Amino acid sequence: MNKNDEVEYCNLELRFDRQHIQDLIKNLIQDGYSLYWSENENVFLISVRTGRKLVKLRFQPFKDGYKLVGDYMIRDPRLSEWMEKLIGEMRGHAIVKRFRDRQIIIENILFGEVIRLVEISGYQQRVLYQKGPLLSDLELSKLYYSAEGEERIRQRRLEVDEQLDLLSKAMRAGDAEASAECTGKLQALTHELSLLEW
Repeated sequence: MNKNDEVEYCNLELRFDRQHIQDLIKNLIQDGYSLYWSENENVFLISVRTGRKLVKLRFQPFKDGYKLVGDYMIRDPRLSEWMEKLIGEMRGHAIVKRFRDRQIIIENILFGEVIRLVEISGYQQRVLYQKGPLLSDLELSKLYYSAEGEERIRQRRLEVDEQLDLLSKAMRAGDAEASAECTGKLQALTHELSLLEW
């Protein structure tokens, strides 16, 4: 990754227990980051200083621990590497956008794996990689027999509605780049939904 790159992490979802969060704080401090944290009943917040910028990582409590959620723009290469390692290790979900000169590379990540890679240059969109079946039979059956599967379906339906709304606005505004991005997200979401609802 070039030092000038900006990386945006959208629709991020990583699950943690309290010990994982404490380990993260310790590791970030050991890597030389200045940070502070606070907590209330709605959120555990870790604020990481990168140069003159402050990245606020938001952990929402849920029944078994915490979820790191939200969208983050990171301009620090070391913090970006750390975030990507975390997504892989925690088998998390994210849409990662890398901004380079006049080009955007978009990675759709599901369960810590890149399932789709798209390059956008100006008005041109090119799919560089598309994974076959998104979920293995074992993962599908595990989701089927758990409450997580129902929650994931509900969440994905909400995300589809949100993307359709954004796509409509982008098309009305004549924004081809935003339209292409929404279309890519919708394809991944509808594919995942079709597998989950099967």
